[in-house]
Amino acid sequence: MSDITTPAPIDFWFDFSSPYGYLMAEKIDDVAARFGRKVRWHPILLGIIFQATGSRPPVDGVSSKGNYMLHDFARSARFLGVPYKMPSRFPLPTQNAARAYYWLHGQDCALARRFARAVYRAFFVDDLDISAPDTVLDIAASLGIDRAALAAALQAPEIKARLKDECEQALAAGVFGSPHVIIDGEAFFGADRLPQIERWLESGGF
Repeated sequence: MSDITTPAPIDFWFDFSSPYGYLMAEKIDDVAARFGRKVRWHPILLGIIFQATGSRPPVDGVSSKGNYMLHDFARSARFLGVPYKMPSRFPLPTQNAARAYYWLHGQDCALARRFARAVYRAFFVDDLDISAPDTVLDIAASLGIDRAALAAALQAPEIKARLKDECEQALAAGVFGSPHVIIDGEAFFGADRLPQIERWLESGGF
């Protein structure tokens, strides 16, 4: 009998309105797979996280920091080779997309992940309004998901409760922004931590 244990999944916390979350979403599964690891995706709502932690969104459109962040979003995407277009409406509420993800995840994890990537690309490549329920339903329908069933699920109390619970779990885990990746208790914040994540997985820590 083998005594080799399967390593715990990596936890990936993100908001669908987060540009750096989008960049991480395009890379984290492939990085993890190279080292035999799986990833648990957790969409959350940054509004709840910021309110609980007393933080503010990094982009305000007027400060030097805000202007820098807007520049860095595009530069980081070019660096990682990920298509990117700054949305004309930013940020947006993302509860409909997050609820849809959790409903789908309860049925088909792989399909839920395809949906999550499609939502991110709809926002950060195609400049679609992912806050609108119809947009979320259109994205889902393009993947063969039952539109009417999902429309009903978006208003289901249990799905709303699931998203609230995930946000509470994120806060309990020390999550304060997006993306937040936790590997065996070690937290990495930001898409620019991908090289450190790779080294950590390769070496078992440093």
